[in-house]
Amino acid sequence: MLNLWYKNAVIYCVDVDAFLDSDGDGIGDFRGLADRLDHIEALGATCIWLLPFYPTPDRDNGYDITDYYGVDPRLGNLGHFVEFANAARDRGLKVIVDLVVNHTSIDHPWFQASRAGHPVYRDWYLWSKEKPKDADEGVIFPGVQESTWTFDQKRKAYYFHRFYKHQADLNIANPAVREEIQRIMGFWLELGVSGFRIDAVPFIIEDLKKPGDGLSPFDYLTEMRQFLSWRRAEAILLAEANIPMSKAQDYFGDGDRLNLIFNFPLNQTLFLALARGDGEPLRSLLRNLPDIPEIGQWATFLRNHDEIDLGRLSTEERQEVFAAFGPDKSMQLYDRGIRRRFAPMLGGDERRIAMAISLMLALPGTPVIWYGDEIGMGDNLDLPERKAVRTPMQWTSGANGGFSTAPAEDCVRQPVADGPFSYAHVHANRQRIDTESIFSTSQRLIRARRGAREIGWGDCRVVDTGETSVVALVATWRGGSVLTLHNLADRPVTIDCTKIIGDADVLPLLNAAVDINPTDGGTTLRLGAYGYDWLRLQ
Repeated sequence: MLNLWYKNAVIYCVDVDAFLDSDGDGIGDFRGLADRLDHIEALGATCIWLLPFYPTPDRDNGYDITDYYGVDPRLGNLGHFVEFANAARDRGLKVIVDLVVNHTSIDHPWFQASRAGHPVYRDWYLWSKEKPKDADEGVIFPGVQESTWTFDQKRKAYYFHRFYKHQADLNIANPAVREEIQRIMGFWLELGVSGFRIDAVPFIIEDLKKPGDGLSPFDYLTEMRQFLSWRRAEAILLAEANIPMSKAQDYFGDGDRLNLIFNFPLNQTLFLALARGDGEPLRSLLRNLPDIPEIGQWATFLRNHDEIDLGRLSTEERQEVFAAFGPDKSMQLYDRGIRRRFAPMLGGDERRIAMAISLMLALPGTPVIWYGDEIGMGDNLDLPERKAVRTPMQWTSGANGGFSTAPAEDCVRQPVADGPFSYAHVHANRQRIDTESIFSTSQRLIRARRGAREIGWGDCRVVDTGETSVVALVATWRGGSVLTLHNLADRPVTIDCTKIIGDADVLPLLNAAVDINPTDGGTTLRLGAYGYDWLRLQ
């Protein structure tokens, strides 16, 4: 039997340097993370995804790596990592780590050797004697990044960088580079990780499209998956791939490539639906999800460590979302995204926040939660670019939210110290003992999601309620059915569930006080403003 543990997993994403500082230097570390595993376990998550924790100059939040086989000394060492991994395993928590192999830091010894013309590393990066004519096309960070090719004085040639100029792209077409990537994967698998979140997958494989490389782009994904399966059968590949649905089959293959892909089109459509208070955009996308292999799975999310990328919406739709959730230019990024956490985007309305969390958990796929969203943390728009959503975790109402004993100015990023989302008002300690808090609500919802295996394993069907603000989904698997209903509007609605429920018995999964009314003429159900319910039909 296949070990598809990720089908019913709940993944919790952590930035180690922002979680808990154990030694008072203002930077979170592995000892601090290990000390707070009880929080993650209590939430109900089953897997931890670690953002990059490798040695780095830290010009891009750790995504500029100088050593794939080590730990940033600010965060600890390999011994501390192993202690953390063992402590996680003792709690039944799996760990996956970021695999950032599209590029390295220009400070990496490989790049320094390549620019010096070292015979081994000379072709590990993409070089050109002349500046390509399309050098100014495909810029990922407009306004921050000027080109995708930069001249190197030592090599007297241009090197390619899809992202910032301090992040030189590796030459994936070089077999020696691919062999090194396998070595990196094997190293961390031996230290107990259960897989990898692969950064920037479409850009990793784009250079394999050139004739004569001997390997097609998508065959490389098969090669990575085969290696992973040989080393640890249950390990997974979770891809950051902002792709159109028409490309999904290429990335999943026949079940022999990626295990999970972040569903970026679904995320963007979700925020359009929330902005309108109308479920139709979301219903339409869900009806048209492509079929994927049994081992394949979408990863669903509300927020992550980057901006909300709205690039797949039309210009008019994007402006709707901007107007609703990021009206100020300081809240927007690269003219296509919003650099805010979702709690302030929803105005701190705990009804709406709870409904959004519930809806994300009810969508087909594996849910991924960004640290701090389980308590409704806010953002710090005074910080540049994407750092606004990467502020320290808020544990208490004390100094720095209990993150660190260091002076606030010495913290890795400035905590949210003012306003309604400051650590004085929003922190884990208070929410753990408040049964109506966002954390307690998230606990109950995650418990329901893990118990409703139909959502993670089964088929999802959109059902019509006659009320456009309601997203109603029926997930079925092995004879079981779960109905989830979410009202995106700020007004209560009553819907006719007669055809949906039929003659099934209804078992509430969230609370016994579900407002359902069986009559001689059928069955009606009332949802309050931003209301939601989960019902098992049996």
